[in-house]
Amino acid sequence: MDLPVPGVLVFGDGRAALDPVTGAPVRFTDDRSPARRWLLDTDVTPWHSVEHQWGSGHLVTDRGGARWHTPARLSVTEGAVETLHPLLDGVRLTVRRAVRDDVLSERYTVTNHGEEPLAVTGLGIQIPFADLYDSAEHSLDHAVHAHLFTGGTWAWVLAQPMSGEGRSLGLIVREGAVRAYSVESRNLRSNSHVRGHLVLSVTDHARNPEAFGGQPVLRLAPGESTSVEWELGWYASVDDFLTATRPPAVFSGYAAEIGEPLVVAAAEVSSPDPDVKVERVADGRFRVHGSRHGGRHLDIGAGARTEVLFHLPLEEVVRRRAAYVARHQRAVERPGLLAHAFVPVDTRTGLTQSTNGWPDWTDGAERIAMPLLLQAATAHGLADPELTEPLLDGWSRFARHHLLDETCAPRRGSQDGQTRLYDTPWLARFFHDRHRAHGTGDDLDLAARVLERSFELGGSGHLSIGLSPTTLAVCGSLDATGQSGRADALRGQLVDSAEQFVRMGRRLPAHEVNYEQSIVAPLIDLLADAHRLTGDAVFLDAVAERLPWLLAFGGPQPHARLHGIAIRHWDGFWFGADRLWGDVFPHYWSALTAVTLRRLPAALRTAATDRLAETVLRANLANFREDGSATCAFVMPSTVDGRAAHTADPLANDQDWHLVLWLAHGAPDGAATERDTAL
Repeated sequence: MDLPVPGVLVFGDGRAALDPVTGAPVRFTDDRSPARRWLLDTDVTPWHSVEHQWGSGHLVTDRGGARWHTPARLSVTEGAVETLHPLLDGVRLTVRRAVRDDVLSERYTVTNHGEEPLAVTGLGIQIPFADLYDSAEHSLDHAVHAHLFTGGTWAWVLAQPMSGEGRSLGLIVREGAVRAYSVESRNLRSNSHVRGHLVLSVTDHARNPEAFGGQPVLRLAPGESTSVEWELGWYASVDDFLTATRPPAVFSGYAAEIGEPLVVAAAEVSSPDPDVKVERVADGRFRVHGSRHGGRHLDIGAGARTEVLFHLPLEEVVRRRAAYVARHQRAVERPGLLAHAFVPVDTRTGLTQSTNGWPDWTDGAERIAMPLLLQAATAHGLADPELTEPLLDGWSRFARHHLLDETCAPRRGSQDGQTRLYDTPWLARFFHDRHRAHGTGDDLDLAARVLERSFELGGSGHLSIGLSPTTLAVCGSLDATGQSGRADALRGQLVDSAEQFVRMGRRLPAHEVNYEQSIVAPLIDLLADAHRLTGDAVFLDAVAERLPWLLAFGGPQPHARLHGIAIRHWDGFWFGADRLWGDVFPHYWSALTAVTLRRLPAALRTAATDRLAETVLRANLANFREDGSATCAFVMPSTVDGRAAHTADPLANDQDWHLVLWLAHGAPDGAATERDTAL
């Protein structure tokens, strides 16, 4: 008998408010933290619309495609809410929601009622978690990070409060498989401040058959069905959630140097990749070797899949990358000093990328990573100074003339006069490194003047990446050259800045994005350095309070591109050639998390934070290729607004920051000095 749909389904000290028309959740509430916003809401998010309601979705078959939202029939049977959606001729979808054992179960079933076989090539379900950045304070108080793992039969989503505090909402696939995810509603209106609408795919073969190691065609004979069922529950900790997922494998790590094995405990392990060798060493224990640099898929048990990384040694990656930059990423065709700039390159054609009026393709700003890398590679004996020194000398003259104005304020590029505070520590770092290499007083003076100008322009209220450690490194050199008064003034401004941010609490200012990991990591660096300078416990307490904010950006997925890697979802559009929005995994600024963890005060640094730092640094080697080329953005979803993704952008642009950071903070024992830890 059909009955009115209940207003809520209560599960585990929480509840799902249901749409009376569709029977689908429109709101999840944790009774222990009722202010937390788990789902997007049309009342406060104008671009969120009904077709993206939780549990809506799409189907693609050899009979055509269809979307579902409002059911043809809604019923309540024995406490379960069931809906029926006729989709195509002879094809229907049923959805069943019920509470059992403190979890909310959802089951989606596609049935072929026709007289002919049915080939399903696309099946996606909307899960519109509120993963967005209205402001830092609002994000920390109300929003969630959605950590996704689409590992087939081993698939889950962890919606974690952005503050890292309180319970998380976990989704765990219990029957069937989720093999991919997509992102929708990413454009200039939603911009960089929202992650978009997330869609879990049983298969996305129709739109991207190669994504995530391959998307299957699901073939249904007449009368046959295919289902996916998952559970939603509340979890007090990430560890509690991971235990509940019943992982079919345990990994010694997710990345290893070529020649070193990864050890996997599982019932069965195999790989479709000919460059991977899997060796059974004991019952339920396997060694996995990779013979070439790059990500490799592993199949686990019956239907689970993930990706691991085998990589060249860091030193070899740096050698090859430095040589590639020197050969391919200089604007040698330009006149005068402009010919000494380093610029992006399209790795498909070998053509350098003109600025084209686009701020993230300039010959300054994030491209400063390239001369910094050449300088660091030379200092570490990984590049020939006879090759690099003329290039660095030329770039030094180019930067003095074109990237700094007469007041030492930074310009975004030679064709872009915008003053951009982000660039000040990077330019200061370059000239400070020149001073260290050659003992040149004018380079040290310029590095100090750039930092002094940054504070004059409001740098004390801006969380510029690398400002605090670069300032301390410059101060150390000023002390060594008899300029302690100047050094003390800069240190005092750092401490004043830290005091200002302590007073702000969660009310962090918006930067180029309202809230992001690359705001929080520099914030913690600043507070940690203020603690080192003063010994004041207020700064140590502030670091301890904010560290969960940083860690919450990264999820615990058992995947080389994802484990511990901070969510970031806009750089494919701004920095890439393909102009794709959507999650970038791993993005090089995720290495900031590793650097911050390695620079933590001793009272907060642990073996676990050290392991995570190492994991993040290794993961980012996926962005570099054996020939020294690179990608600025691997866009992770299978599709973004229907465009095929799960691909490496062809532009080598700004990804070298990862190598610069690792070279500067590579000592695993954290014994680096001020001199060694600029950035």
